[in-house]
Amino acid sequence: MKNGVVIIGAGHAGVQAAASLRELGYDQPVILLSDEPELPYHKPPLSKMFIKDAEGKAQPLRGEAFYAGSAIDFRPGVRIERIDVRRRSLEIAGGGVTNFDNLILATGSRPRTLALPGADLSGVLSLRSLADARLIRDLSAQSEDVVILGGGFIGLEIAATLRAGGRTVSVLEAADRLLGRAVAPMVAAHVRRRLETTGARILLGTTVASFEGENGHVSAIITSSGERLPARMVVVGIGALPNVELAQAAGLIVGNGIQVDHQMRSSAREILAIGDVASYHHWFTGSRVRLESVQNATDQARLAARTIMGRGDAFSAVPWFWSDIDDMKLQMVGLTAGGDSHVLLGSLPDNKFSIYHFAGQRLLGIESVNRPSDHILGRKMLAARFSPTPRMVIEGSNTSLNTAIADHLKQGPPGAGL
Repeated sequence: MKNGVVIIGAGHAGVQAAASLRELGYDQPVILLSDEPELPYHKPPLSKMFIKDAEGKAQPLRGEAFYAGSAIDFRPGVRIERIDVRRRSLEIAGGGVTNFDNLILATGSRPRTLALPGADLSGVLSLRSLADARLIRDLSAQSEDVVILGGGFIGLEIAATLRAGGRTVSVLEAADRLLGRAVAPMVAAHVRRRLETTGARILLGTTVASFEGENGHVSAIITSSGERLPARMVVVGIGALPNVELAQAAGLIVGNGIQVDHQMRSSAREILAIGDVASYHHWFTGSRVRLESVQNATDQARLAARTIMGRGDAFSAVPWFWSDIDDMKLQMVGLTAGGDSHVLLGSLPDNKFSIYHFAGQRLLGIESVNRPSDHILGRKMLAARFSPTPRMVIEGSNTSLNTAIADHLKQGPPGAGL
């Protein structure tokens, strides 16, 4: 062992992997490569406070002194052209080779693009990086009319932020509801109503048919229904694609991400993949998934470090997500696809409620709006592999459910699944 660990990607996953290696006592070189020029930063604020505040700064994941103090060789502005699995080496764009004993791919994902004439006009933007957020912030200061393409978390966060700043905002969503892959219809309908009360316009079952431009800059879009919407700025938020190109060219097995085992190892044992780019068999669903969240990225990063140190256990983290949209803090725990019954607690008119999702008597997850205590309780229950019945939820309280969790744990440690 002399070349150490090289990490490609300095987002939440890559930085956490580097930090965890040092926390676990790894004493070989750790090289952290980023294709961005900035110090690694928090991404969630980019769609909210950052684009709202003209003087706002990126929030670093770790202070600059951390990398030197932890003997982490952080190299910004580096792009890798090729992975040589047999030689355990990386070819760097512009020349040079870096060798590794273990490689961690934390290459993340990128926004889906539109294959439409005019999609390359100035003012048609996506959000994935700090540079993107700066463009959106700068252009939004000059734009009265904004169109958001896509009713997912990123699109709605940006829509709420820009609407609060006085912009005229229209959201186009191709499906018949918002947040189709993320939350239950009741939550999606609630989010739509709240956004519409702020003055945002939501167009469901609608896509962009074409773009209009003036002097190379977008000026309007034509919807699939033929309506013309003025737009000095269009933000495309129609999903993301995992950055698998390096792995695929190197011969690793890919399929909606880089396929990894329960310890985050790819089909080449010395190469691991984590975060948005990793496709893995999830203990909770019993199927292969790829999750895009800060929690998933950091949990997998910690496990990858343990794996390299020879302490790797099976991935067993509870999935949870969150989003801030206008005056709604959405918090989701678990994976709720396949639910056949649901319990509502709280009040939709008060903008404070939770929905418990069940498959039979098994709790799949909880979606909460401004009820953080229910979210924390859900994380405890799923981590303990404890599933209350719907009746327990309806008739009980958070206090009684916490007691039930404690009693359940007295019977032994959590098992491998519910």
